[in-house]
Amino acid sequence: MALLTMSDKELSRLQVINDVLNKRLKQKDAASILSLSTRQLQRLIKAYQAQGTEALVSSKRGKPSNRKYPEHVKEYALFLIKRHYSDFGPTLAAEKLAERHEIYVSAETLRHWMIDAGIWITRKDKNRRVHQPRYRRECFGELIQIDGSEHYWFEDRGKKCTLLVYVDDATGKLVELRFVHSESTFDYFISTRRYIEKYGKPVAFYSDKHAVFRVNKTGATQGTGMTQFGRALHELNIEMICANSSQAKGRVERMNKTLQDRLVKELRLLNISDMKTANEYLPEFIEQFNNKFGKQPFNNKNLHRPLHEDTQALDDVFSWREARTVTNSLTVQYDRVVYLLEPNSITVDLKRKKVEIFDYSDGTVSIRYEGLDLPYSVFDKVRQVKQAAVVSNKRLGSVLQFVQEEQEKESVKRSQHGPVRTGQKDIYRAYNPAASSK
Repeated sequence: MALLTMSDKELSRLQVINDVLNKRLKQKDAASILSLSTRQLQRLIKAYQAQGTEALVSSKRGKPSNRKYPEHVKEYALFLIKRHYSDFGPTLAAEKLAERHEIYVSAETLRHWMIDAGIWITRKDKNRRVHQPRYRRECFGELIQIDGSEHYWFEDRGKKCTLLVYVDDATGKLVELRFVHSESTFDYFISTRRYIEKYGKPVAFYSDKHAVFRVNKTGATQGTGMTQFGRALHELNIEMICANSSQAKGRVERMNKTLQDRLVKELRLLNISDMKTANEYLPEFIEQFNNKFGKQPFNNKNLHRPLHEDTQALDDVFSWREARTVTNSLTVQYDRVVYLLEPNSITVDLKRKKVEIFDYSDGTVSIRYEGLDLPYSVFDKVRQVKQAAVVSNKRLGSVLQFVQEEQEKESVKRSQHGPVRTGQKDIYRAYNPAASSK
């Protein structure tokens, strides 16, 4: 006995027809249920009585569609694709077959042909990139993963900001947390210094390809090829390694998600809504978190090296340094400020020579030549600050904070007194905190 396959629609028709034949349903009501005319229903009943269940099965089942392309068209299209368009997608291949060979096939039909022929692989069937798990490093201080996580840490109680996160790879412990306005070089300087003063110098830092850590400009021909942060780590004999993908530094990425859950809720319970108060609370949070989730390393050896540099040496290491040429009038221009070197037995011979600018995180500036501090005074300031001015990475956080504060002040003044104009001197100070301290 042959197996008969029926669709849900055909099974429904069979049940309704049986109800009609058994006098449980009138033909008029049955036709309405099946969305057929009464005459159509009568023809189905007569066919069912003569042929049985097979009469209700579609005669088109198993037969090719009347709109199917001839087999030779399919074979010729696939031949052309294999020969000329083997790396083309179905849509583009369909366009080229129509343009160059006058074969008009829809992209969807061609896609099915190419899949059946093994020319095209669906997104679902493509081999997904495998990220094999990496074992933790063996020792504490061997590898420190660092990242910045921008988030609404204070929810609707405060503004969006960034949390700098330092995680030890071997133990999964938090070794440094600090809220900042944005990821900038000086912010990483401050956090890194806090970390190494507490634990010592690790073997290496592991980060993403953020511009703070890596020179991303291709074909750069000037400079040392090293960022300011990279230069500071080089002087401390700490290796800087950049991950090729976010999955590669999954330890700190997962930590960011955990903190965005746990830390946000802790801040909510304590009603903390500003960065200053939050930063004061973070040491307590770090201790509690590490006690609960920290792991023992495979090897108990601590690879942190002692910090031999004194305070002044660390100040110099974690400063922004740039070389500048002294003019014939003994002036040096840096960061929109003109500095006048005081004439003495050393500076008078420095015309057209290079000096090094040390820009510290507290806003002070030092000018040196071969390790000697040169006395100077601020001769002039570049006061014009234009819209869309170029802002260096090290100043981005302070500039954004200043702009937000000024926009809020201006909104209040506009509502009270009409339009006002922000003073250029105030904008200049935001771009140059060093100038306001002189």
